[in-house]
Amino acid sequence: MHASDDYTADQGGAPPRHILTPSSLNRLVRDLLEDALPLIWIEGELSNVARPASGHLYFTLKDSGAQVRCAMFRPKSGWLKFRPVDGLHVLVRARVGLYEPRGEFQLVAEHMELAGEGALQREFEQLKARLDAEGLFDAARKRALPRYARRIGVITSATGAAVRDVLSVMSRRWPLAEVDVLPVPVQGREAPPAIVNMLRKASASGRYDVLLLTRGGGSLEDLWAFNDEQVARAIYASAVPIVSAVGHEIDFSIADFVADLRAPTPSAAAELLVPDALALQRHLQQLQQRLITLEQRRLQSRIQRVDHLFARLQAQRPQARLTRDRERLQHLQRRLLGIQREQAQSRRATLDRVHARLLAQHPRLRLQLLQRRVAELGQRLRQSMERRLERDRLTLQQAGRAMHAVSPLATLERGYAILFDAEGRVLRSAKNVLAGTPLRARLADGELPLSVGAHPVRDKPTEP
Repeated sequence: MHASDDYTADQGGAPPRHILTPSSLNRLVRDLLEDALPLIWIEGELSNVARPASGHLYFTLKDSGAQVRCAMFRPKSGWLKFRPVDGLHVLVRARVGLYEPRGEFQLVAEHMELAGEGALQREFEQLKARLDAEGLFDAARKRALPRYARRIGVITSATGAAVRDVLSVMSRRWPLAEVDVLPVPVQGREAPPAIVNMLRKASASGRYDVLLLTRGGGSLEDLWAFNDEQVARAIYASAVPIVSAVGHEIDFSIADFVADLRAPTPSAAAELLVPDALALQRHLQQLQQRLITLEQRRLQSRIQRVDHLFARLQAQRPQARLTRDRERLQHLQRRLLGIQREQAQSRRATLDRVHARLLAQHPRLRLQLLQRRVAELGQRLRQSMERRLERDRLTLQQAGRAMHAVSPLATLERGYAILFDAEGRVLRSAKNVLAGTPLRARLADGELPLSVGAHPVRDKPTEP
């Protein structure tokens, strides 16, 4: 006999028993846990982190006394801003549940962030967004650094490695600059007000051309003094340009965003603040060489101008002018003779062309040409008239033959006659023709006078 969910049985009057299966028990415990414990926040250390091909994340969250198994399913596991590895201290928001197939207590994570530093990071992002909205990061208000700063104030810890790096670089690159170390604590609760006070004093003193706010690297918590809102507002209110060099190259602070210039490291900031004396010396040498070259070119140009003026002065002497004018006169004479020869040749060629045209237009030649033309046209006229007469003769013959074919005379030649009355009208009918009426009969070879008999014949005519 198998037990089933909610199975009851009586055994000798004993109270009924509710018999559960493992599945129903695990389901009941899961429902109790989920109803009693909604979303919770839990902090601990990651261990046994695993991410199979499915993309889900499985891990154990532990402290010094206990541990609990956790699962984070897709897509939430893909939204994490860091890579979960064993040993990380994290803060997790999760639902308490039970993995029914194994009856194992577990947490189903909805969100995960780095503990401690994650809270600071949220605070950092919130402050950054608020100050950015107020315009503290506006690039238009940032000031350019002086090219050759005479006095530089370095606000930092007097005992840190950053100040040693800055002083070493500045003394090597530009020993002429006066560098004042303005000591402040750079870590801890006392650091922000000390930094704010030193910024205000240095700005109000009017002594410095530029200020450097710097410290070495560290964690986000170590650098937190430079993410303070009052420090940011003191940098914004400073009358002196400020360079921020906080931490390493990958570190960014609120002070970096507000400052007029952000340097990745303290040493890099020192290189940005002062020029390289050796490079400047090389540049000055180049400028000196350029100046010498320019002066040499100007001197050469002036020497050439003096030589040119001297030559012009020599050219202005009377003898030289006479010689030059004589040469010019000879040149003009040669040109004049050449032009005269060219004009004579041109006129001679023109005269020859006109003479040839005149000979071509002589009346005798023109008369002979016209006579030949008249003879030719007469010949063409005769030929044309003969051809026209021949065409007209043929046309007349054809028309005569055609007219003869339809002429009444041709009919008369076959033995027919045409009758005319006394008025010369053609008699077309015997009707109303009285006896004794005079008529004329037209035959092929002449006419005959006729007179109608007593009774005209009205029978149908017969063929002759």
